[in-house]
Amino acid sequence: MAKGARSSSRKANNAALKSKVFGPVEAARNERMQAKLLALIAQPKPKPAEKDVEMEVAEATTESKEVEPVAESKTSEAMEVDGEAAKSTAPARKTRIEKRGTGRRSSRKASIVFPKYKDGKRVTRPRQKNGFFPYKPFLTGLAQYEALEYGPPPEAPFDKVIFMVVDALRSDFVFGEESGFKFTQSLIASGAALPFTAHATSPTITMPRIKAITTGSTPSFLDVILNFAESDTSSTLATQDTWLAQLKAKGGGKMIMYGDDTWLKLFPDFFDRADGTSSFFVADFTEVDNNVTRHVPEELKNDDWNTMVLHYLGLDHIGHKAGPRSPNMIPKQKEMDGIVSQIHSAMESTEALKSTLLILCGDHGMNDAGNHGGSAPGETSPALVFISPKLKTINSGSQTPATFEENFQYYSTVEQSDIAPTLGALLGFPVPQNNLGAFVPAFLPFWPSNNDKTQILWRNARQILNVVQATFPSFEDDGPSSNCERLSSDVEELACQWRIITKTRPKADEDRNTDYWVVLITKWLQKASELMSSTASNYDMSKLITGQVFAGTGFLLASVAAGPTIFTSIKESTPFLLITLLYGIMMFASSYVEEEHHFWYWATTAWLVLLWIKGKRKTSFGTLNSRLLDINSILILFAARIIKRWNQTGQKWAGEPDIAKTFFFEHRMFFWYLVAITYLWILQVFVSKSFPRFPRLGAGVIATVLVTAAVSFKLAFTYEDSPEIMPDLIKSFGGNDSGVSLVTRARITFMAIALVFVYTLLTSFSHSKNPNPTSFTLHNLLTLFLATQSRATNIPILLLFEIQLYLLSTQPLSLVEITTTSLLLQHTSFFAMGGSNAISSIDLSSAYNGVSGYNVLAVGVLTFLSNWTGPVFWSSGTILLLLKLRARTTKSTLSKSDAKTEAGDEREIGANLYHKHIALRTFFVTASLVAVMAACTALRTHLFIWTVFSPKYLYSGGMDMKDEVVGR
Repeated sequence: MAKGARSSSRKANNAALKSKVFGPVEAARNERMQAKLLALIAQPKPKPAEKDVEMEVAEATTESKEVEPVAESKTSEAMEVDGEAAKSTAPARKTRIEKRGTGRRSSRKASIVFPKYKDGKRVTRPRQKNGFFPYKPFLTGLAQYEALEYGPPPEAPFDKVIFMVVDALRSDFVFGEESGFKFTQSLIASGAALPFTAHATSPTITMPRIKAITTGSTPSFLDVILNFAESDTSSTLATQDTWLAQLKAKGGGKMIMYGDDTWLKLFPDFFDRADGTSSFFVADFTEVDNNVTRHVPEELKNDDWNTMVLHYLGLDHIGHKAGPRSPNMIPKQKEMDGIVSQIHSAMESTEALKSTLLILCGDHGMNDAGNHGGSAPGETSPALVFISPKLKTINSGSQTPATFEENFQYYSTVEQSDIAPTLGALLGFPVPQNNLGAFVPAFLPFWPSNNDKTQILWRNARQILNVVQATFPSFEDDGPSSNCERLSSDVEELACQWRIITKTRPKADEDRNTDYWVVLITKWLQKASELMSSTASNYDMSKLITGQVFAGTGFLLASVAAGPTIFTSIKESTPFLLITLLYGIMMFASSYVEEEHHFWYWATTAWLVLLWIKGKRKTSFGTLNSRLLDINSILILFAARIIKRWNQTGQKWAGEPDIAKTFFFEHRMFFWYLVAITYLWILQVFVSKSFPRFPRLGAGVIATVLVTAAVSFKLAFTYEDSPEIMPDLIKSFGGNDSGVSLVTRARITFMAIALVFVYTLLTSFSHSKNPNPTSFTLHNLLTLFLATQSRATNIPILLLFEIQLYLLSTQPLSLVEITTTSLLLQHTSFFAMGGSNAISSIDLSSAYNGVSGYNVLAVGVLTFLSNWTGPVFWSSGTILLLLKLRARTTKSTLSKSDAKTEAGDEREIGANLYHKHIALRTFFVTASLVAVMAACTALRTHLFIWTVFSPKYLYSGGMDMKDEVVGR
């Protein structure tokens, strides 16, 4: 919330408004005022202009008489940043920002948006309905302390906070036996630190987790998309109530932030000093953290701040690159532990830091593959440690290191949303209005007085009650207060328990034991938090049904287009139809969606065996063709078996040994032999097939330049990205510092590929008699580009794809067989290269190849191609198989006709085949889309709707987009 300079007259108006307007609006308010109020409520994101506030001030002052204040109003004065302030952009990355005084900001306007009341009740923003991915509603304004019989709020034990986020800090990284946080563990043992495992709800992505930590609420699934759209501004928290906004409103010091620039996008114009770093340059382990640490010593000497946010990204980057078992992981943990030691020493020796609270936490964890975004135990179990010498007065210490926990639940488990109300009591500010978290009872001993304990929990409960009543209008304060477990709904049960708590609440200065009531209200807080966090979104069923109707219409049209092909070859089409049917049914089971790769692995193997059997029936036993078919089929199946073991994926076995992450790390030289063979294969294909209009020597020179540029970039990239997989001999090539940056090397590679691509297209128009070399050239260029965009450990799998494609091209496959084979191999290759239906499997390691800054289009395209490398390869390979079929069909068709019509007829036959293939592919795409949409609609209240079915819907969209862009 921005603090702009305000004139004295404006302050007078605000004071008048505070004293006269807050409370129920008179029933006699005229119709114009009511209409205006309703219009404001209906706005999805109210951004009141200054003149609107002044108008309301004038009208309210004129029309309102003596208005009694609401006795239990939580918000007596609420402030919200206006639209103009909310649009202020975050500072440039890696650029420190200094703000001194108010002169620089005097030109900015700040508006105050006060709560609206109708019939004595606070008017809240209505729940919005936006189809399947709606924004969740929130209460506007900034919470204020309400007057209670217990007197003023309890005195806060701390006046400064250092909030240190280590991205992807899984709980065992801090608490386990193999942890590098030895100093932090010593603080836990001595009692100077309180350890917790903070449960992070899905989606376990940085932006929604920061929202949950700062607001205390549960973010929406749509934040997953906004997290990747760095330029998005609709995700700002500038107009929402957070503990950062509360501390800024409280005053007492400046706010500073160093690290992940997500904080600057979420909280524009909040921080007085800041140095932001992009979180998506995942190849950087060191510099990204040094940019944060270099500010720490200086800031620890300054006494002008009360809030310091540090967000370290290096550990998360290591996880994305090499997983939690990377040799870089322990050194990075020790580095972070050193920062904790440095801050703790300053807290002990510096007088201004005596009452400072240091919080060490992760925004999320990581799975065994080093990724996050889903709901696996490792992803949802980040560490949370409260550190201060003052904690020794209430804590005797805990055992360290903690005993290994397979589910990563070390010590006590709290919700990440519990941080907001706990900070409110520890630092002395009201709980943010949209908070769903509960105060952590372990800190209650800071207040020996029962009166203070009661007040802290009561304020927290009343704040959550406001959210519950806004969400469930049927929630009633009056009613029975017994047999709560027998009530029909969770809301009624919660209301019943609330009445019990209200009746048994200790009065002010009442001298009796409050332990039992503390247990009651703590349980109520947790139950209310669970109920609100699990509340299903308010779906707009009309929009969902409309979307389903459009998808169904598309399926019917695709059926009409594909029908003739299917019914004229019904026997050949049966496997294709069976796969489509089984895939659609599978979408309604969460376990099958999580482990979908098994379906495609099994179906592909069965289909390849079926092709072998069908081929044997067409050849005579014991002939040369029969033996060649046997060898051909065995090699294809053998390659398929290796491909399935390349990357472990899914949920249950994602961390099991595989070829890419286990075998290659134990046989590094063998791995690089395979990489060399892959690039040599691409080179020889270029020389032999791709440049027929050049002399052999010229083709060799062009191919060598292309492949050398690609290999040079890949070696340098792997040296920076995953040096642990490079033997010393290979490092001597990859680590050769020629002064050329990775961005420049990537651009050279892309530019060379693009030039050859354009030249090939231009020359194809003047040599249209034999377009096959053009198609081969484009396919080979695409393969080289895909190798550049793939992880190094996935490059040899492209060689297996090429071998399978070559062997399949020698078989006389029909159109339906080609389409079925393409469908199976596209999906199999997606999972074999490490993909899954979890957000956590999205690979960002190659998203910035050749990009020096964030460009949403370039990064989006590169991210898409690096994650859908296998399907894109087989989409291109399918075109080559169709060209082979065209050649066979043309030869058979034209053997009885005039040779002069060969070229025209060949093009016509080719176009007809391709249209039939597209019709079949569209039939499967639309059928699968109908099934996925139907599953998401029917199971919209399912426990795993946001962790399983919603990501599957997004991945289905990605696969369909690939078909539209590449397939056509």
